[in-house]
Amino acid sequence: MSERLCCPAPAKINLFLHVVGRRDDGYHLLQSVFRLIDWADEITVADRDDGRIARVQPLPGVDESLDLTIRAARLLQQATGVRRGATIGVDKRLPMGGGIGGGSSDAATVMLALNRLWGLGLRRSELMALGLKLGADVPFFLFGRDAFVEGIGEQLKAVNLAPAWYVVIAPQVSVPTPAIFSDPDLTRDTAPIRMADFAASTTRNDLEPVVRLRYPEVDRAIRWLERFSPARMSGSGSCLFAQFPSQGDALQVVAQCPVEWTAKCVQSLPGHPLRDWADD
Repeated sequence: MSERLCCPAPAKINLFLHVVGRRDDGYHLLQSVFRLIDWADEITVADRDDGRIARVQPLPGVDESLDLTIRAARLLQQATGVRRGATIGVDKRLPMGGGIGGGSSDAATVMLALNRLWGLGLRRSELMALGLKLGADVPFFLFGRDAFVEGIGEQLKAVNLAPAWYVVIAPQVSVPTPAIFSDPDLTRDTAPIRMADFAASTTRNDLEPVVRLRYPEVDRAIRWLERFSPARMSGSGSCLFAQFPSQGDALQVVAQCPVEWTAKCVQSLPGHPLRDWADD
């Protein structure tokens, strides 16, 4: 009987997101702090000996050729020459197009799980280099710690943040990241800040004004949450969040959330649950 792992793929929030420039190839240069939270997809990965990479069931709206979990597994096969295969299942709990890293986290969890199942012994730095080929956020989830992020998302420095409770709201809107980054009204010249100064700096999400203009439901949700605590959009949206002093305070806000949105009380994570599945 094949070995099977059931693994979490946690979300992240961007405590801020500045666009500080643009490379000649069109990629935007960013600064951000990514924080892991305890809202997660659940990934099952089962080893198989026929070399096939297969999904338990299709992910609605995502062709297999675009499914990051399948692409992650095939990338590991190609990079290592391993002859084993895998069956991958995704219990999708994180909203797609929410700016909280769901697809990237799923891919990272598959890579960590297969590194273990297939006995590859790849180090964290090797997995991160491969993960960057799948998307700019994948290396963060393989890094597995809250991080000050620069470049296109691949330059990571660990940061120590105090534990915190948040309310995360997901409007029923999926925001396509490329469309937001290509918007002519996007601010692309925010002055860089130093990691040591970010807590005392005035920060924002440079993508938020564009998303709020294009998607009035996101704007409405942010204005509603700001009645209780300063709110901000995560990533390219559509999810938004606010910090609260305690779990009880956060739950009180969740209980009042309009029924058309999903609201979650979440806690920061001290690290990725699977971080020990790769050596530094």
